[in-house]
Amino acid sequence: MAETPAGGRGQRPSQAQEEPAAEGPGAADTDGSAAAPRWLNRDELAAWLANSAIMISLPAALDARMQRESQLTFFEYMVLSVLSEEPAHTLQMSDLAARTSASLSRLSHVVGRLEKRGLLTRARVPGPGRRTNTTLTEAGYEEVVAAAPGHVAAVREYLMDELEPQELSTLRRIGTAVEAAIKRGKPDGPTPGP
Repeated sequence: MAETPAGGRGQRPSQAQEEPAAEGPGAADTDGSAAAPRWLNRDELAAWLANSAIMISLPAALDARMQRESQLTFFEYMVLSVLSEEPAHTLQMSDLAARTSASLSRLSHVVGRLEKRGLLTRARVPGPGRRTNTTLTEAGYEEVVAAAPGHVAAVREYLMDELEPQELSTLRRIGTAVEAAIKRGKPDGPTPGP
């Protein structure tokens, strides 16, 4: 946790790191078995809070704008967009979940909504196991093509145009590193999306 630790008597995380609280979740057990949390220093906290704003505010802004302009949520657009780039516009649900950083349960719910709108179809894959293909329909392809210019404009306005060219490689490296760390922590499958 980046904020003041419970039982930390209002200390900043950098202070708590130097002088851990004697009680509360940050305190070691009397037998010394629990390690003290590694509180964030000032630079780490500032970076974390700035990126928390991106993680929370950017998807919300993209959602609001996309729903206003195309009647798709940001995540619905991502599902349709990923399918639009695949041969035959088809992917297995598990692969689609991985490509959109979503849990299968969240993806299934969203795919069900899109299927009712006629934007994609689902079909069971013959053979052993419970495998399902998701295929973009012609109407779904037309929808994602129509929504793409607005999506790209929003991504440029809210993120890309605010960065210097040399910052793009840093942003990519950060995103790749965070995704890898999340996958290491969740070996059984993709994590829920935004």
